Amino acid sequence: MGPGNLAGASVGTTAVGLSPRPGALVYIANLHSDTVSVVDTGTGMVVDSVPVGDGPDSVAVSPDGSRVYVTNSASDTVSVIDARTRTVIATVAVGDEPSRVTVSPDNRNVYVANVGSDNVSVISTRTRAVTDTIAVGDAPLGVAVAPDGCTLYVANAASGTVSVVRTATGTVTDTVPVGSGPTALVLTPDGRRLYVSNLTSDDVSVVDVHDGTETDRIPVGDQPAGIGVLPDGRQVYVANIGSDNVSVISTRGRAVTETVAVGDGPNGLAVGPDGSLVYVSNFDSDTLSVIDTSTARVTNTVTVGDGPTGVAAVQGKAGTARGPNTAPVQLA
Repeated sequence: MGPGNLAGASVGTTAVGLSPRPGALVYIANLHSDTVSVVDTGTGMVVDSVPVGDGPDSVAVSPDGSRVYVTNSASDTVSVIDARTRTVIATVAVGDEPSRVTVSPDNRNVYVANVGSDNVSVISTRTRAVTDTIAVGDAPLGVAVAPDGCTLYVANAASGTVSVVRTATGTVTDTVPVGSGPTALVLTPDGRRLYVSNLTSDDVSVVDVHDGTETDRIPVGDQPAGIGVLPDGRQVYVANIGSDNVSVISTRGRAVTETVAVGDGPNGLAVGPDGSLVYVSNFDSDTLSVIDTSTARVTNTVTVGDGPTGVAAVQGKAGTARGPNTAPVQLA
């Protein structure tokens, strides 16, 4: 489950036809460039490229938009970026091959899934130090925190399960069987349903959070990875690495209603702050696809770094971030 060895182009500085949306920023972790690209959707430009650690593959933004957290899979660290200065202000050592990262709703803790050591590191945002290490299943990838911050969900790729963690105690309270190779997961805004992309069974599991059971399995494209839900909870978007497209799932009908062709090797996915746009990183074409959710069509393409993976989107300097739970997986 380690970083892939796919090659790509260098960081670009232009975008194709991005419509003005002042203050909206998208952060993309570039696995082979060891950088994070910053895209300003108002200008349609890559406005910065921030050097981080080795093999960055996941990115999350704090709820207030002031900090960006990046997992460096090859150096076993997390880079902390000041969003205002766009510089790394701290580097935190975590577990083996950190793969995914998310931030608690109260902005107190950062949760990092370490695929190589089968655990989750808990980082204090105040001290920027690891305060706890939680053993979970085999090869943890996706992480998501409940809206109330009380529960953490971890997708264990090699176990075919989701670990349910009580954040107050750092203990696993339940283990939910899902599909094969669970890679990424996202909660609906009301916190009642968990959608899990299963990389090797080519489907998405729907988990009833209250009952702790899988209630549905929805077929999607080939090798589903990054996943996100719209703010109104009506649709879930899934990036399919092997079929170069994105599946759009109706949460009401629990079926795919649209399939959107994107770039090569779509991997990470983030929903924009207002839900009007979805951002998809294309690992093999070194681009970011921008999908208009009103039409389910790609409207823009941005050239980014080499091997783009994790994506996160934030509105303005202190807006609400969306996307930290939708980071991707690399092909071995």
